[in-house]
Amino acid sequence: MNQQNVNASTVLSIGLHPSALDYSRYPGLDEATLTARIDAAEAALRAAGFDIVSCRLPAEPDAAADELRRCASLGEFRVAMIGAGIRMAPEHTLLFERLVNTLGDIAPGIRFCFNTSPETTIEALRRWV
Repeated sequence: MNQQNVNASTVLSIGLHPSALDYSRYPGLDEATLTARIDAAEAALRAAGFDIVSCRLPAEPDAAADELRRCASLGEFRVAMIGAGIRMAPEHTLLFERLVNTLGDIAPGIRFCFNTSPETTIEALRRWV
C-alpha cells in the first residue's frame, strides 16, 4: 500500500459496540478487554497511515442502520471493514444483512473487507486499499 494514496476518511470501520455483546459466549473476554483491543487496533491502523472513522453499533438492526448512516455521513469512503463480531455470530445475521444493504444504498461501489479479530484489521484493509 502506498500511504500517500490513503485519503482522509477512506476507511469506515464498522463493528458492534463492546457494550452490545453477550460475553457469556466468549470465555475470558469482557467489555474492557474488547474495548482495549479495538482501541489498540484503531491506533495501529492510524499508525500504518490509514484514516478511519470508527462506527461502533448497537445490536438492534434498525438502530444500527441509523447509526451507520450517521457515521457514513462523516466522509467519503472507499472501503468498509465489517468486524467479525457482526458477521460470525448467527444471531447477528439480520444485522449483517441490514448493514451491507444500507451501505450499498448510501455508498454505491464501496468495497468491503472483513477481519477475524481486531488484530487482523490492517491485513484485511491492505487487501483492498
